[in-house]
Amino acid sequence: MDTGESVLGEADLALIHALQMAPRASWTQLSAVLEASPDTLARRWEHLSGKGYAWSSLLAARHGKEATLYAWVELECVAGAIEATAGELAEDPCTLGVHQVTGDADLVLLVASPDLYALDAYLAGRVRRLPGVLRCRAQVVTRLHNRPYRSRIDQLTPGQIQLLTELTGGERRSRVHARAYPHVTELDRRIVAELAGDARRSAAELARQCGTSESTVRRRLDVLATAGAFHHHCLPAPRFSGRPVWALVTADIPPVEVPETVAALGRLRQARLVTSVTGPHNLALAMWLRTVDELHEVTAALVRAAPALRITGTSLSLRTHKIGAQVLGPDGRRTHHVRPRGTRSGKGAEDRSQAGRDALTEYIRGTRGRSAGKR
Repeated sequence: MDTGESVLGEADLALIHALQMAPRASWTQLSAVLEASPDTLARRWEHLSGKGYAWSSLLAARHGKEATLYAWVELECVAGAIEATAGELAEDPCTLGVHQVTGDADLVLLVASPDLYALDAYLAGRVRRLPGVLRCRAQVVTRLHNRPYRSRIDQLTPGQIQLLTELTGGERRSRVHARAYPHVTELDRRIVAELAGDARRSAAELARQCGTSESTVRRRLDVLATAGAFHHHCLPAPRFSGRPVWALVTADIPPVEVPETVAALGRLRQARLVTSVTGPHNLALAMWLRTVDELHEVTAALVRAAPALRITGTSLSLRTHKIGAQVLGPDGRRTHHVRPRGTRSGKGAEDRSQAGRDALTEYIRGTRGRSAGKR
């Protein structure tokens, strides 16, 4: 049973794959790889991104010196309130995934937070207060076993990949050992926030927006990229990519078997995000499938790849409302992005508690403001 069609041609997918590898490569550099003029590539990308068929975005991977804390959150909602609740939560800066699903839950969220204090503040002060929410269950991600939004298009030939690497230095840069994590400045946060909607914004435009020089923007982006301070994702809108079906599979694996198991799972083409989690099971895998029928094949492949794995649950998305910072409309195309909100990164429990209280106040105010606007 097919649930979507691929309206993106080979040239479109090749461009997306190239931008996944080298998000800020010039059109001239990409022209040499894709054998199309720079103007043609620029127009093609403007069409894809402008019409919501694809996007390129940067999201912070760290808050200060600490890695971002992630959590899977399951919600049960009042009958008839699922769509409205999903729409509300899709506008929150800390939701990086909002999926309307089958199974025991109505919505599954992927939430990013600076720490447990801020996560608690968000769930208690925002999510559980929504009138459409009946129950909320959270599972903290204790480890990301692969980087979110990684490429799985594989449209370029090996020769094209090698040429793009030589032109941009991408492979050499990726091999550089990340030095001690640098101090993240307010300017760094502003630069990354500006790139959440469009990772290809020029250094000149960023410099004007942030009130600094182009050389400073380039230098800070290079430092942050080397340190792994952000995730880049260039993705086609799933409904039009040939892989329109989002699925979440939960599983149990003996702790001593986790390293070998996640390595095997990561080699499966469909597995986009493999996480260790707290709660009744210790693994959660998010994937994009070609068809609903493929879920059966994938779960069988999971067990073959990791015989010690015991699958505890599966759910399919009836509709995806948000991916990363990008909000998707009912037709599956990107409509807009939600700008990340700055967070404080305190050095101790007192600072983190204050950050949580600040986040709580901010979300409550934001909720009241949106409610007032609707009235």
